[in-house]
Amino acid sequence: MSNSSLIVGLDIGTDSVKAVVADASVNEFQVIGAVKEKNKGMRQGKIVDIDQTANAIASALKNVEQKTNSKIYRVVTGIPVGMLQLETSTGLINIGEDGREVSDKDVKRVLELAIKQAVKSGREAIAFLPSKFLLDGKTDVDDPRKMIAHSLEVHGILLTAPTSDLHNIKKAIERAGYQNNFFIPTPLAIASVALDEGERTFGSVILDIGGGTTTATVIHENKIKYATIDLEGGEDVTKDISVVLGTSKKDAEQIKLDYGSADPELTSAEDKFSVKTVGKSEQASVDENYLSQIIAARMDQILSRIGKGLSSHDAFKLPGGVVITGGMTLLQGLQSTVEKHFEVKTRVYQPDEMGLRNPAYAAAYGVVNYVYNLSDIDLLVNGVIYGTSASHDNPLAEFSENSINIFKRHVEVSENNTKEAYNGTIVPRVDREKDGANKSENSKKGIRGFFKNFFD
Repeated sequence: MSNSSLIVGLDIGTDSVKAVVADASVNEFQVIGAVKEKNKGMRQGKIVDIDQTANAIASALKNVEQKTNSKIYRVVTGIPVGMLQLETSTGLINIGEDGREVSDKDVKRVLELAIKQAVKSGREAIAFLPSKFLLDGKTDVDDPRKMIAHSLEVHGILLTAPTSDLHNIKKAIERAGYQNNFFIPTPLAIASVALDEGERTFGSVILDIGGGTTTATVIHENKIKYATIDLEGGEDVTKDISVVLGTSKKDAEQIKLDYGSADPELTSAEDKFSVKTVGKSEQASVDENYLSQIIAARMDQILSRIGKGLSSHDAFKLPGGVVITGGMTLLQGLQSTVEKHFEVKTRVYQPDEMGLRNPAYAAAYGVVNYVYNLSDIDLLVNGVIYGTSASHDNPLAEFSENSINIFKRHVEVSENNTKEAYNGTIVPRVDREKDGANKSENSKKGIRGFFKNFFD
C-alpha cells in the first residue's frame, strides 16, 4: 500500500529508549514493530546529555523503520510522572444571550481559558483532562457540542511539566532527525493498557520500576490521584551487585538477569554460579541466596520510601491493588517481594502483543494505545495546547495546512513491500522459584540487614 496510518510511541527512559509502532487504520489497531536501544544520555529520569540521548532515539527509530519497512517523521512521547504537576482548573465563557448550539470553536475557547489560567511560570501544559462541561451552569455533560446553551463552563485537571525538561526532550528528538507531535502523561498511557476498566475506576497503584527511577501512581476514577517518585531503580541494584561482588557493571547486570531474585526465600545457598572478579585471574563462586540478599536490601529501601507516601494516601486500601511494570519486572521474585512488603495483592503487567512481551515496553505501548483511543474532545484539547486544529469527521484525518496529522501520522510505505511484524523476545532467565529452606530465616535477615547498612 502507498500510505499507512501509523502511530509511533516513544518512551525515553534512563536506561533505554523504547519505540513502538502501531498501524492505526480506521478499522483496526495492530502493533507492527518495537525496538529498545541503550541510552547513556540520561540520569534519574532527566536528560544530562542531549547528543547521547539523540543518538539513542535515532538508533531506536531507524531500527524500527527498517523492521516495519516504513519512514517515520513524527513521534508521540511519554512524559514520566516525576515531571508532572497536576492543577485543578475551570473556564467559563458566554455562548450568546439568546442561546445557540455549542460549536467546536466554543469548546476550544473555554478549554483555552481553563488551561491559560492554570499554567504556572516555568511550566508548560501537556494535557488537560476535562471532568465535566456545564451548560448554563447546571446541566452536566461529557460533550457539549451541538447542544443549546447560553454559557459553557469546563472543570478539569491540567497536567504540566517543566519547560526546561520539555525543551531538552524536544531538542533531543529534533537532533535525532524527527519531530515530536505532542506529549502523553506516561502513567495514563500505562493505565490504558495495564489496568482494566474496573481497576482504573475503583482504584489501583501502578508501580513502575525502571532503570534510574521508581515511580508509583494512584489511578482512581480514571484520573491520577497521587504520584510519588524514588530516584533509585534497577541501575542501583546493578551497582550494588558490582560493588559487593567486585565485578564489572556489565557482568553485574547479566548476573542480575540470569541468577538474581528479589525474594531470598525463592533461592538456595546450594545453587552457585561463577563471577569474573576485577583484578583476579580465577573466578569466584557465589551462591544465589547471597546474591538475592544484595538485591533484596536495595529493593527493601526503595519500597519502604515509596510505600510511605502511598500509605499516607490510603492507596493500599484500593481494590485494584498494585500492578508492577517497567524493566525491573524481569527480575524473578519481584512480585512476591512487593506483595509481602505492601501486604496487598500484586501482579506484574507486560504487553500481550506479538513482539512486545517484555514489561519494558509497557509505557511506549501505552502511548500508542492512548493516542489511538483519543476522543474528539481530547483532539480539541490537544489542538488548543499544541496549536493545531483537527477534523472530527474522522479521528485519523490530517490536521490543517501547517501540521501533518499531529495525532496519527500518515507514513509513506513502499507499495510493493508488506510490513513485517517484529517478533521481539524478552531476556531469558533461569527459573529458580524453588524452596530456599537451606538457610535459616534469622541468617537471611542478618545478611539483608548488613547490606542495608552497607548501602545507606
